[in-house]
Amino acid sequence: MTTTAPPTPAATETPPPPGQAWSVAETAPPEAQDAVVASQGLKEAVASKSETAGSVLESLDSWALTLGDTRISVLDALVVISVIALVIIGAWLLTRISGRIVRRATRLDDTQRLLAQKISTIVIWAAAFFVGIDMLGIDLTALAVFSGAFGLAIGFGLQKTFGNLIAGIILLMDKSIKPGDVIAVADTAGNETFGQIRRIGIRAVSIVTRDQKEYLIPNENLMINQVENWSYSSRNVRVQVPVGVGYACDLDLAEKLMLEAAKQSSRVLKSPAPTAWLRNYGESSVDFIIQIWINDPEEGVGNIRSEVLKNLWRLFKENNVEIPFPQRDINLRNNEQFERLIDALAKREESRSKS
Repeated sequence: MTTTAPPTPAATETPPPPGQAWSVAETAPPEAQDAVVASQGLKEAVASKSETAGSVLESLDSWALTLGDTRISVLDALVVISVIALVIIGAWLLTRISGRIVRRATRLDDTQRLLAQKISTIVIWAAAFFVGIDMLGIDLTALAVFSGAFGLAIGFGLQKTFGNLIAGIILLMDKSIKPGDVIAVADTAGNETFGQIRRIGIRAVSIVTRDQKEYLIPNENLMINQVENWSYSSRNVRVQVPVGVGYACDLDLAEKLMLEAAKQSSRVLKSPAPTAWLRNYGESSVDFIIQIWINDPEEGVGNIRSEVLKNLWRLFKENNVEIPFPQRDINLRNNEQFERLIDALAKREESRSKS
């Protein structure tokens, strides 16, 4: 009679105590899946070439963190860091190379070069992101637990950044704002001045004023707010120079000298020609305004106004044209107290003369 031996119970792996996620087991539990598939392929490829290197990778893979059905080992972390570094370096090099190629494109103007450079940069980094994901073989469903909160945080944190990025691209596409333009800007106190656009970045536009103050204005502000662009469709800018002359002078001569003073400046355009208009009759002077045109506003407006006024001062002195100053007439009304004051002053003066 044959007796059947009782079946030997299968060896079972003791699960880690509750709350302990780290496991030093050589293999992961059957239900756990590796988050980074690339690490497994690397481990198998190295093990087939060298047993020593394969054992080292096996040891690194044995130290793992298990989150639900996902297993992340030290080897996974090292592979991820290496791939990220490789992708970033590759994208940076491609960005530099594309920038040099775009700068050498002679058929494009400065605005088109800048736009092409920004678009190529965005495409390169987007492609680098997806290439990195593909190289790692990351199962994105493993991050489903954190995807909602992470996406919400990124959405709120980078909303303005993406808005400014898209606004900068739109500004370059319609060429309403481009490097080299002169626009009017206002400081924190509300004082308006003008500045030249130096560069259009991902987040903001850099504007340098005449006193070398650099303003960083977000791209969105230039899109949604009113902007005074002095060189949008034409670089010609009209500058007004107010002048006052005396009532007794020859107005025709004064107007002729004003136009001559404007034409003596090399920055004043001959077409449109300078003009001088009588604006109003002021309290102490006849007020004129000289209108001149320049096509280099980035060189300054106050200095050209000063130059014209200096030329006019010299011409007025040579031709005896009076530049008036404020004058006031005092009228005293007669009353009893005023008469007494006059009598008292007269008696005092009389007594001094007798003595």
